[in-house]
Amino acid sequence: MQEIKLRVGDIKQYLYCPRVIYFHHVCPVPRKYTGKMEQGQEEHTELEKLEKRRKLKRYKLGEGERIFHTSLYSERLGLEGKLDLHIMQQDQIYPVEIKYTHGKAYLNHKYQVIAYAMLLEEIYRKPVRYGFLYFIPREIIYEVAVTPNARKFVLEIMEKIRNIIKNESMPPPPRKSRRCTDCEFRKWCNDMR
Repeated sequence: MQEIKLRVGDIKQYLYCPRVIYFHHVCPVPRKYTGKMEQGQEEHTELEKLEKRRKLKRYKLGEGERIFHTSLYSERLGLEGKLDLHIMQQDQIYPVEIKYTHGKAYLNHKYQVIAYAMLLEEIYRKPVRYGFLYFIPREIIYEVAVTPNARKFVLEIMEKIRNIIKNESMPPPPRKSRRCTDCEFRKWCNDMR
């Protein structure tokens, strides 16, 4: 049996709420595009225009090339995604995920960056030691360490996601139900109303 191909966004979503995986892959339902999503997309586009002209000083890096919207795929990992931005230097690569949020860097965001780092390593055959989360509109940049344990955790999460899909099983509800308030799948989770 061929391995189930996953998206980097699946890792982020699983860590936010495993049920999102169920509603994406097992029992697809109509998606509700929220106002927060729309605002984030507009801010994302504007930041990209500005980012092309800026120096890399805000990342604490010297010279390098910015590459936007790179589609990445690893057959070995069975993983694909479209990275917002990566910075190429002669001997280093840095993934950058851009988020529209006023919050802090949550686990799901960090592991999304780590998964992209793993894809970049596969493609460029260079180690990625850390990446960045760029939070707009406050223009805060968080450094994300890409450690061996973090890579291992990504692989474990991918296995859990594949099990949900393969077994077609609805995961239990999340412990933090406040996440459900703005969830696009809220009306499909009968026990979370």
